[in-house]
Amino acid sequence: MIAKKELKFFTLKDLDRIPELSKLPEEELFGLKLAAKVFPFRVNNYVLEELIDWTNIPDDPMFRLVFPMGEMLETQHYYLMKQGVEEELPPKELKKIINEIRYDLNPHPDGQLTHNVPLLDGEIVRGVQHKYRETVLVFPSSGQTCHSYCTFCFRWAQFAGMTDLKFATDESKRFQEYLRSHKEVTDVLFTGGDPMIMKVQKLKIYLEPLLSEGFEHIQNIRIGTKSISYWPYRYLTDDDSREILELFEKIVKSGKHLAIMAHFNHWREIETEAAREAIRTIRSTGAEIRSQSPVLRHINDSADVWQKMWKEQVKLGVVPYYMFIERDTGAHHYFAVPLAEALEIFREAYSHVSGLSRTVRGPSMSSTPGKIAIEGTATINGEKVFVLNFLQGRNSDWVKRPFFAEYDETATWLDELRPAFGEEKFFFEDELNKILRHKAIEEKLAG
Repeated sequence: MIAKKELKFFTLKDLDRIPELSKLPEEELFGLKLAAKVFPFRVNNYVLEELIDWTNIPDDPMFRLVFPMGEMLETQHYYLMKQGVEEELPPKELKKIINEIRYDLNPHPDGQLTHNVPLLDGEIVRGVQHKYRETVLVFPSSGQTCHSYCTFCFRWAQFAGMTDLKFATDESKRFQEYLRSHKEVTDVLFTGGDPMIMKVQKLKIYLEPLLSEGFEHIQNIRIGTKSISYWPYRYLTDDDSREILELFEKIVKSGKHLAIMAHFNHWREIETEAAREAIRTIRSTGAEIRSQSPVLRHINDSADVWQKMWKEQVKLGVVPYYMFIERDTGAHHYFAVPLAEALEIFREAYSHVSGLSRTVRGPSMSSTPGKIAIEGTATINGEKVFVLNFLQGRNSDWVKRPFFAEYDETATWLDELRPAFGEEKFFFEDELNKILRHKAIEEKLAG
């Protein structure tokens, strides 16, 4: 029987209330406090008490997963912050420096605020992204926070407190109207932030309408969440836990497929009794749990970590789904793993698991043109190349059309790759530019 736990949050102002941080050298603690002013920081008591190995800080992967470190700041940004703090700048002036740094960190990679936002009757549908034909993303306004913040999060701008960087919809029926009018959409992904931080009554506002007449084309409902890792009590002992599980059962019994898209970055997250019980409880409703994570320097840049994580997930009934490449935003320089190295980590881990774990795909970049997997390397006519492939594309005709890039040991993202064999551009580039120009004209007309 899992004992009830009261959720307690710790933010920047509470750092001195975490006594274990005193184990850090003074310079590292100073850097942590600087970074926590720039990158969103929030952690809860479960993570502090049950996930972090305090005898191994700052190297512990769970520690690095939630506590920003000074090295996450680019050198010039670090010294700007250091100077501002040491000179005791007024809060307003320091905030200006912080915001300038944030804008310099590519807060919305791959055109999330522009390229992916759809229109309905000539007007922008707020808080909705529709990049791939069959799948729509919905960002519930009440779900744009998390039980703890990941230091690597590519949606860190959602939590930075800057209104013009935030992306969310309200509880209106606007997104429902959009879905009702787009019969090609089969999948709706509720994301954030973390939708599972919402109370069940808020969740029902978004989920239950999709079970009604007019939404027969919506076959799959997905919920992107880190809650199993950061607050498994959400499904066990929270006041509305039973109602959440009943909602999951209702969705499944309606004939829809419910997929919980869990973010697990390290096997440690599924070792606790509470996490394992949460997985068992969710699966008992008929919902499926799929797992995904980027490969991250300092946290899981090891084939041993990945193969152990996939094996443990399969044992618990979780389906390994994606290994992603860390997106080019935030502290990308700190967490990024070169594509060539990520491929070797994937290949080595993949080669040491059974077929049940080989549902996983990757390493994959969620880039502007689509989800691009690095399938491997090859030597063709004496030239070593990356073999690339679209798993999803802005144009679905691009999917499963292999293409090639020059092998590059240092490249960490698609825009650092060059087409192989002397080609000037990749096969999709001209069409992609047309798609994005058309989108820009639509948005301009919509105001």
